[in-house]
Amino acid sequence: MLMSSSDEPAKLRYEPASFRVLRPGKHVICAISGDLIPLEDLRYWSAEHQEAYASAEIATRRLLGEA
Repeated sequence: MLMSSSDEPAKLRYEPASFRVLRPGKHVICAISGDLIPLEDLRYWSAEHQEAYASAEIATRRLLGEA
């Protein structure tokens, strides 16, 4: 199956309080769960690890080294 460019994840540069879009897309992928996160719903990420997280619980577990 062919994917259109809109189906591909965005590439972001995660900063401490924001992110910068390096390659357009409608979503990113949670680094832990693999869930798709629409950009408008993206609230949790790590600038240090350059990863996105689907929820506060997942982000906390990752940052505590439990994930």
